Amino acid sequence: MAGRAQGLVRVVAWPFDRLTEARGRLFPWVPVWLGTGTGLWFLRPDDPGGMVLVAVAAAVLALAAVRLWGPEWLHPVVIAAALLGAGFLAADLRSRLVAAPVLSFRYYGPVQGRIVDIDRSQTDALRLTLDQVVLADVPPARTPLRVRLSLHGDWPWLDPAPGQTVQMTAHLAAAEGPVAPGGFDFRRVAWFQGLGAVGYTRHPVLLVAEPTGAEQWVNRTRTALARGITSHVPGDPGAFAAGVMTGDRSGLSLEAVSALRDSSLAHLLAISGMNMAFLVGFVFALVRTGIALVPPLALRVNAKKIAAVLSFGVAWFYLLLSGANVATERAFIMVCVMLGGVVLDRRAISLRSVALAAVVLLVLRPESLLDPGFQMSFAATTALIAGFRIAEPLLLGGRVPGWVMPAVTLVLSSAVAGVATAPFGAAHFNRFADFGFVANLLTVPVMGAVVMPAGAVAALAAPLDLEDLPLRIMGLGCEWILFVAGKVAEREGAVTAIIAPGPWVLPLISVGGIWICACLGRWRLIGFLPVAVAIGIWSQERRPDLLIAPDAAILGLDSAEGRAISHPKGAGFVAQSWLEDDGDLADQRTAADRPGFRAEGRLHRFQLGQLTGIHLKGKGAEAEVSRACAEAALVIVAARLTQRPQGCLLIDQADLARSGAMAIWANPDGLRVEVAYPGHRRWHPDQ
Repeated sequence: MAGRAQGLVRVVAWPFDRLTEARGRLFPWVPVWLGTGTGLWFLRPDDPGGMVLVAVAAAVLALAAVRLWGPEWLHPVVIAAALLGAGFLAADLRSRLVAAPVLSFRYYGPVQGRIVDIDRSQTDALRLTLDQVVLADVPPARTPLRVRLSLHGDWPWLDPAPGQTVQMTAHLAAAEGPVAPGGFDFRRVAWFQGLGAVGYTRHPVLLVAEPTGAEQWVNRTRTALARGITSHVPGDPGAFAAGVMTGDRSGLSLEAVSALRDSSLAHLLAISGMNMAFLVGFVFALVRTGIALVPPLALRVNAKKIAAVLSFGVAWFYLLLSGANVATERAFIMVCVMLGGVVLDRRAISLRSVALAAVVLLVLRPESLLDPGFQMSFAATTALIAGFRIAEPLLLGGRVPGWVMPAVTLVLSSAVAGVATAPFGAAHFNRFADFGFVANLLTVPVMGAVVMPAGAVAALAAPLDLEDLPLRIMGLGCEWILFVAGKVAEREGAVTAIIAPGPWVLPLISVGGIWICACLGRWRLIGFLPVAVAIGIWSQERRPDLLIAPDAAILGLDSAEGRAISHPKGAGFVAQSWLEDDGDLADQRTAADRPGFRAEGRLHRFQLGQLTGIHLKGKGAEAEVSRACAEAALVIVAARLTQRPQGCLLIDQADLARSGAMAIWANPDGLRVEVAYPGHRRWHPDQ
């Protein structure tokens, strides 16, 4: 009996002993537990109440006390649990700090505000983001702090610039929610961005006042630099150059953006970790080389630390110039951690530095956990560090000739980063660029060796009016990148559509990937288990049999030929999103021709398992509801009903306003229904 007890004790103590032995190597798991707590907060169907928050805070304090005064073998477990609670609390605090008025009704009328950002929508319309917003007959307490408007039609009367105060007549409404349960929630993103309304105008945009003094000087500087670049390098190459140097991508054509996306080169346009690393790396090398060329100076100063400090200044200015979006902030923090390592004589590039950057971001912006850029950036960086650590004996052990080392490094880095980011890109964007690996091999060296260095030299030469030559060299590099993107994107089979995964797929892949990168020896192999489970779940993903748009304007019915869409026009973004989530490259009109719906005037009949359904839309739809209920078990109406007849399952716009988009599965034991809003979050509309 005593032997059994001792054996049980050894079994229980074994994992704690291994964790104690691993002390000093566990820091890469800090952002994992912090992010898990943040993820649990976002997974909740409703906002946690005060008692829940108090309980979590008390638990974190109690765990901190155990860490200070408890046994050492408990420390790793206690710290992990405390980080879990801290992530939960950080997400809730952030959601409260960014709280701002959200327009609760559809508004049409005069809109006045100051331009703070200019970009383009997915339909290539120019977009203005305004602050200092004034809406007619809307009290200041209910007026959004920021709104975003798309400009449709011609507007030759105004050349928009940051800092201008403008006025127009526009349509405004709160940001739309997910087009399907579990889908991308633009309303949540808008909440954390402070966007209280989005809309459009077809009317003239009138200038009320020019910028004054230092108002919006950073944005004005960005616009001036972007226009300066495009004056030397016209067309899409100039717009691409302006985008990578200033963050102003409003001049890039929709065709170029589409080609970059389909060739897996869109990351070159985003001011993310790679762009920041290229620029800072060039400045670091330039400063260090310059000091080395002056022997008396090189003998008296630490060139490496001076280069790191000056590189930090360049990175900070680049952050401000690019608009300080989330991707650039993430890159800036990662670069700062690495430059800090140089100044403090620590290893600049390590899993610890990447983990520290992730922790800073998760504390400052917990919502970035759900951002594809956050996930892909840290996946690529972590995999590259771990991959080169594994390959280091091969690369530096004399087995690879020095003259082929650059080529081997390029191929290895592209392959490792591609494998690491592929699941996240496929999950978020429902597509895989089949020739992306080749496209990156042909363009990334040009980006690092030509585009970013030439841009930096142009910035240094601009005060002397000598920027023309470096900008033209930069333009040639950008032209090559766009040429490769266009050729790759136009190839047959350039893009493979990928079905959207379930909610547990990416977390499992993330945990498995981090385990593979952070652990040593044979323990690393355990990480492949959750990855394999995730791939198995993904491969068996079953899409909904019926999808209902948030306003019931269209339905999507799964069929043997793919998802059939009830109408060939209207709610185009919703229909396209559904098809992409299905892993279907068809357009709405093609999907509307598939069998599934039978049109009879404003009435569309369909079969959902053993149930007959009817979709009603258009004028007079409410008058047909009683007859439809008598003929079908499920009736969906694109209107708010004043009367609800009995005898059928009835869904109208009032129901959808509360629930959001719906997804229905027809199972042998009945219908399974999921809604976009199972509870109420701060960013959900009040109905």
